[in-house]
Amino acid sequence: MKPTLYILAAGMGSRYGGLKQLDSLGPGGETIMDYSVYDAIRAGFGKIVFVIRHDFEDDFRKKILSKYEGKIDVEVVFQELSKLPEGYTPNKERTKPWGTGHAVLMAKEVIREPFGVINADDYYGAESFSVLADFLRSVEGQKGKYAMVGFRIENTLSENGGVSRGICEVSSDGFLTGVTERHEIQRRADGTIVYVDTDGSEHVVPEGTNVSMNMWGFTPDYFDYSQEEFIKFLDAHGDELKSEFYIPTVVNNLINSGEATLAVMETPSKWFGVTFAADHDATVAQFKDLVDKGVYPPKLF
Repeated sequence: MKPTLYILAAGMGSRYGGLKQLDSLGPGGETIMDYSVYDAIRAGFGKIVFVIRHDFEDDFRKKILSKYEGKIDVEVVFQELSKLPEGYTPNKERTKPWGTGHAVLMAKEVIREPFGVINADDYYGAESFSVLADFLRSVEGQKGKYAMVGFRIENTLSENGGVSRGICEVSSDGFLTGVTERHEIQRRADGTIVYVDTDGSEHVVPEGTNVSMNMWGFTPDYFDYSQEEFIKFLDAHGDELKSEFYIPTVVNNLINSGEATLAVMETPSKWFGVTFAADHDATVAQFKDLVDKGVYPPKLF
């Protein structure tokens, strides 16, 4: 059975200024998602599942899904504030989505095989999809055997501002022991990479440090673990207006409890994306360069 790729495309890019998931960035009018789907097909994924919101379903189907017909099986699920476990209702004043952990749960009824999870607005590189697909094929039928594609910190920075990344702690035998979200990560003028803590203090991040770019590999049992953790989250934070439930929350808890292991699959790929509006032109140039080098055809689909 071929693995499935689950693409998180429900978020509105507030810092970027619009629905960056639908922005044309490639020389043939491609979105970043198109390159991810193309790389996933080459790596041997058999199905793509998108999570989106109902309010841009029509545009999404016309601009994105139509081009994949005949290329790979595609399904769509929806993330909405009201989609909660039985007995729970959102605060009436809440407008903020529940986070990536909640978004993954939306696919519980449609994914039955090992699956990868990625962001819609990040470019991960062909090698990343290849190592993830190989891992997912190797754990078919197993439980609690998960993976994360780890990027080197220096390959994930933006020239236009600080970024948020999950800084990873990795054991000597290559397994994740913890991931901590850090913010305002950037390279200083002296070349040092730092993040800014909540108290405003700067901390150095060594080059070569593994970071999470939200590229995960799970087996279907993950949905059950995640549902349990989400219920705990709702009991503790469900009435808050801006609380979010993240994938690393579930992962850290499963690692600490010993219920799962998470292999870190390193990739040499260089991330790029459109975190800020100013990233647009650089991303267009990077895709053009990859096409000029023959990594991708001028028109993907």
